Amino acid sequence: MSGSFNSNYNDVITDYQCERPEEYNFATDIIDAWADKNPDNRALFWIDDEGNEKARTFAEVSSNSRKLCNALRAAGVERGETVIVILAREIEWWEVFTAVLRLGAVISPGTTQLSSKDIEYRLQAASATCVVTNQANAEKIEAAESSCPSLKAKLVVDADRDGWLNYETCLRDYDDNFAPVATRGDEDSMCYFTSGTTGYPKMTIHTHNYAMGHIPTGRYWLDLTEDDLHWNISDTGWAKAAWSSYFGPWLCGATLFVHNGAAFNAQQTLEILQKYPVTTMCGAPTIYRMLVLEDLQRYSFTSLRHCVGAGEPLNPEIIDIWKAATGITIRDGYGQTETGILCGSFPGIEPRFGSMGKPSPGIKLAVIDDEGNEVGPNQEGDIAVQIEPEKPQGVFKEYKNDPERTADTRRGPWYITGDRAYQDEDGYFWFVSRADDVILSAGYRIGPFEVESALIEHDAVAESAVVSSPDETRGEIVKAFVVLAPGFTASDDLAKQLQDHVKQITAPYKYPRKLEFVEALPKTVSGKIRRIELREKEWST
Repeated sequence: MSGSFNSNYNDVITDYQCERPEEYNFATDIIDAWADKNPDNRALFWIDDEGNEKARTFAEVSSNSRKLCNALRAAGVERGETVIVILAREIEWWEVFTAVLRLGAVISPGTTQLSSKDIEYRLQAASATCVVTNQANAEKIEAAESSCPSLKAKLVVDADRDGWLNYETCLRDYDDNFAPVATRGDEDSMCYFTSGTTGYPKMTIHTHNYAMGHIPTGRYWLDLTEDDLHWNISDTGWAKAAWSSYFGPWLCGATLFVHNGAAFNAQQTLEILQKYPVTTMCGAPTIYRMLVLEDLQRYSFTSLRHCVGAGEPLNPEIIDIWKAATGITIRDGYGQTETGILCGSFPGIEPRFGSMGKPSPGIKLAVIDDEGNEVGPNQEGDIAVQIEPEKPQGVFKEYKNDPERTADTRRGPWYITGDRAYQDEDGYFWFVSRADDVILSAGYRIGPFEVESALIEHDAVAESAVVSSPDETRGEIVKAFVVLAPGFTASDDLAKQLQDHVKQITAPYKYPRKLEFVEALPKTVSGKIRRIELREKEWST
């Protein structure tokens, strides 16, 4: 049974009200509530590459998180202090996440791909007092801790290690009698480090009420109920894990499906979808691009009913191929580390392939000009969220210790996302580019996404990234970096075919005047293509 837009989209948008409680704590208000309602309901079903399976009920997550709270408090970790968590998709990640929120501390998730230098910066910047990790990453912490005097406690989840708390020992030695902490809704609860175009990563601060901003994520975009088994293929260090691997699903009482694998493998992912009764799936567009290169007709997904994509725009060609094979339309969703879901192709809305969809419930979304005025239909501008007179739930509080960069995101009553788009006559938003990715060539403004979408429609193209390249005559021209699909070989003739293909698919002035075949594209840990890296390389030569 699905839940979301069973009524008219406009009615949902008009009637939607999000609570603004003075006190709120996700662990006590949501996890404990599900545990009390039905203690045997599964919160998590977990597998790994070796065929091991584990499960946790809401009651077990509730109890284990309270035991961890007692262990952390005994180690000196207090309310308001930052706990950095560097774990893969280990089942302990969810229990630690819940424990830190319950304690009233601030959780700062990080990917296991962080270097010791990265970790040292985070520990220092956040004045972190505790770090939680696994044996594989413990040495990185130890290499950094001598320069991090704020650090009081270290917890390792899968080993005995000198100077570290042991996870299983904590669960054994501490009881689950932990009094609720009455955290304020506007009290800090999360710190995500997010990279900008310059400088070190920013500390994006969310409050406890951020969780309530994900009610639309779970209920209206992921389309979840207590009956669903939801798989979000995301690194735990990315804010998308908070969206679709924690707050969104558990607000709805859904069960999370977790695969803790060594690396993403398209064939393995399809086999898992065929074997387990996953009903809903979320993944970055990069994942879907890899999946559709497989022979999808070999697989049967009898339980799967709903798929969404987020992290970057989803190419229409990929949506077409996936739907032809599965009967399911991948529904795009748009948001940021700094926000919850802002816009989406929600169930009940007629999808327009390539569109970001329509604004999320509780969000006043607009396309504005440099003066902060809303522009008309089909006019490009900056994507903005109205935050005055009342900020929507889910929009971040600030970049910690960085008032200047925080102020740079404001334009009058608007929060500026840093992305550009236009809105059509029917209210659908269409992504153009990051504000700093727009290519200006001979007076034309060219968004890379449209060129990439045209390229990927060619059978030879598995992935592409489009950036500006310097040109003496035009100022900038379009350059495409192309990863070939299996069975194709790079050649000048193929490059010419791809250029002609783009000319046929979209306006001829948008075709890539330069094209380079590459083995792989640079990406962030969350799977987003790092166009900035390609662009900087292009302009430095």
